[in-house]
Amino acid sequence: MSPEFTDIPEPDDDAKIQEPRLWVGNGWTARVIKNDDDEGWAVAMIKDGEPEPALVGPWTMGRDKKNPKPLDTNAFNTLVKTASEVLRRHEQQLHAQLHKSLYVGTATGQVKVMLDIVPDEDNPYATLSAFDQDGEELAKVRTSAAFKLSPASAAAWIENDYRRP
Repeated sequence: MSPEFTDIPEPDDDAKIQEPRLWVGNGWTARVIKNDDDEGWAVAMIKDGEPEPALVGPWTMGRDKKNPKPLDTNAFNTLVKTASEVLRRHEQQLHAQLHKSLYVGTATGQVKVMLDIVPDEDNPYATLSAFDQDGEELAKVRTSAAFKLSPASAAAWIENDYRRP
């Protein structure tokens, strides 16, 4: 964790801090920090309970061109909205990586094949499952988390009577 983030106060559900460089509220902390890469400023948005910022972006200089523009209600609300969207997109991307599905045409109709990866640190695995057109489960097997679901691998699994690949 970066040293800039260690001195942020512990969140209190009722506490709101509204200082020029530190705002706490709505489950978020906005902190204006010196940008180490250049002479400008940055703002870090940290969701309560998280160790690292969800968003770090450039921050506007004040009129004196040396100090940062102070945070205000509109800026904080916009930052909360933007940081929330970043987290939402990250969650959607992670979900898409861990849960895949496709349809395979068979002699008896369409079969939906799903791969659900469980990213356990010690023992990652995946569950491969098949469903008929009515949503009835046809098969479910545990497989390697490295299994690659494709139309060809799904068709081969079905043709092999749903045996563990």
